[in-house]
Amino acid sequence: MPDVVVSPATTQEVVAVVKTCSKMQVPMIPYGGATSIEGHLLAPLGGCSIDFSRMNAVKRLSKEDHDVTVQPGLGYLELNEMLKEHGMWFPLDPGPGASLGGMCSCSCSGSTAVRYGTMKDNVLSMTVVLADGQEVKTSSRAKKSSAGYDLTRLFVGSEGTLGIITEVTLKIHKIPAYSNSVRVSFDSIDAAAKTVQDTLAAGIQIGRAELLDDTMVQVLNKANNTRHREATTLLFELSGESPGSVADAQRAVLALAKKRGGGKPHVATNPEECRELWRQRKEALWSLMGLYPELECMTTDVCVPVSRLSDLIGQSKRELDASRLPAPIVAHAGDGNFHALIMFDRTNPADVAEADRLSSFMVHKALEMEGTCTGEHGVGVGKIKYLPEEHGDGAMHTMRVIKRGLDPGGLMNPGKVLAHRRDPQTGRLVLCA
Repeated sequence: MPDVVVSPATTQEVVAVVKTCSKMQVPMIPYGGATSIEGHLLAPLGGCSIDFSRMNAVKRLSKEDHDVTVQPGLGYLELNEMLKEHGMWFPLDPGPGASLGGMCSCSCSGSTAVRYGTMKDNVLSMTVVLADGQEVKTSSRAKKSSAGYDLTRLFVGSEGTLGIITEVTLKIHKIPAYSNSVRVSFDSIDAAAKTVQDTLAAGIQIGRAELLDDTMVQVLNKANNTRHREATTLLFELSGESPGSVADAQRAVLALAKKRGGGKPHVATNPEECRELWRQRKEALWSLMGLYPELECMTTDVCVPVSRLSDLIGQSKRELDASRLPAPIVAHAGDGNFHALIMFDRTNPADVAEADRLSSFMVHKALEMEGTCTGEHGVGVGKIKYLPEEHGDGAMHTMRVIKRGLDPGGLMNPGKVLAHRRDPQTGRLVLCA
């Protein structure tokens, strides 16, 4: 737990908080929507939790330039409710409740990344307060720039360890005029994953491409009283500006699925039916937890080049199925990112050890395949131990140089991304080698 919680309302108040904490050598932990799952919000070394729930305003909207400037405490769902009346949306979709500042901090993405990219691709500029209280504007609103270092992308994904975000300018997009959803099952994960590869190779524009394993389909059937075939399943969203373009994409995807042995597809064209299909996918975690109310969930997150996704999921699923712990799989198959939802009893040391073993197995397999230990959840506390293997000594040294340069006192969200300890002689925070 932190020692104190403050709730600023303006950038100037954040500056005052940071200057005070810096003077008193108090760690600072930014707090947004509280949906992160790698310990980003913990205060292992004590300190001040800076709660951004009061900084939740839309500061400026430009339909002509397709951008919007917001405060960090605003949720992306609330932003999209506002944008909807203008025919616009911000398409990234992590866990419901996520705040835009937190989404920037963790470089999130979600199911729409296959079409719209990740947070790094959708942030134009930020206002950041550095460890000494200095206010920095990272870039202009221009869609591109060759002027100087790319400070915006330095802070996106830094998890509050380099500075505190107080304002964000985001790209926004026109809501597609037409949208269909397709559900098709397969006899194997390999066939499903390769159907997605075939679709991307063919240049077919898709809004989403999600994969559910047979265990996850079984969970969703129980939770929603449905009778879908309990086999590896792909969910596609196909959207465009004319019914013809959507229909053409749909025919092409279904032809590719059929070549890989896809079963009889279900096509949803009615907006309500499409919303229901994606609601069930979006609520997969809660559906699973509802079936095991006495257990907790470890949500893993690894990512590999799309061509290796079938190998990674296949090897991981064999390990998961052999375990006594329930662990269905969901994947953002269009960008090589997948999650195993491992249910375990936190009071049982054997369960905790098994969940950790399964997670480590998947991470090491992903790294062997030139992937990453986290595609969108971030490092936090839980993934620190994997960074040296993923990045190597040179990159780790560079990260520490950047951290020391911007936060010499180690007060910005210490213990996240890079490990910290408190010097027993001076009481000051120092980076671990």
